[in-house]
Amino acid sequence: MNNPFIIMSAPNGARRQKADHPEIPLTPKEMAQCAIEISEAGASILHLHVRDEEGTHSLDVDRYKASIAAVKDAVGNNLIIQATTEAVGIYNRHQQMEMVRNLRPEAVSLALRELCPGEDDVSEFSDFLKWIKVEKIFPQFILYNRDDYLRFKDYRKRGIFPDEEPFALFVLGSYQGQSRESMEASILLMENSIEASFPWSVCGFQDNELECISHAAFENGHVRVGFENNIWKSDNSLLENNAEMISHAARIADIARRPLATADLVRSTFNVRD
Repeated sequence: MNNPFIIMSAPNGARRQKADHPEIPLTPKEMAQCAIEISEAGASILHLHVRDEEGTHSLDVDRYKASIAAVKDAVGNNLIIQATTEAVGIYNRHQQMEMVRNLRPEAVSLALRELCPGEDDVSEFSDFLKWIKVEKIFPQFILYNRDDYLRFKDYRKRGIFPDEEPFALFVLGSYQGQSRESMEASILLMENSIEASFPWSVCGFQDNELECISHAAFENGHVRVGFENNIWKSDNSLLENNAEMISHAARIADIARRPLATADLVRSTFNVRD
């Protein structure tokens, strides 16, 4: 197995604050320092959230530009910066798409159920994806449950995605913790990932993040780790920083005999603009 292993870092997310972990990066300066640490540990993609003055989730383009500039100054092109479009109950899909059109990020994450909630929205979503393709923006599609996965497969068959092999992220678990329902949903998605005929990654929450790393490394997938989803070690103590779990993922990749993907390799593989 020698498919290069993509380690994505989600270092802050939309919800956690300094009270949750003192090392969570919320400002451009903090994100720049975090970028240095995660890049050195083996990450090739930074999944970026920005916050407003009160620490609340934001899709403000100027805030994105400030954080992106700080990261670029710190690590150059050693990380692909993936802007999130996550709604968090604040933004609608038109505001999410407008942010992407105005920012034109190198990469972007798109929750299928947010950007295309129903059949009536497919045409507009398809046009948006065609624009993304023209702009050479690297999209990743977030799948939260089996319904998302089945729609994703259906859209592929119908040619909704401009790319024949769109990159997906399977979300295993939830912020609310493990329940019987979420565990069953995670098992189904894990099985779906194994059968997937497209590039995929997984992310987990709290105690299943370690399982996600091993699953991805040994099943030819990729992984996203970070304080957005988990701040804990297996012994229930706090991780030192975002780089610690990335270093663990790099060690698991080595055991699985998979070299770490660099940002340049990811750009080449997915035809991302320079």
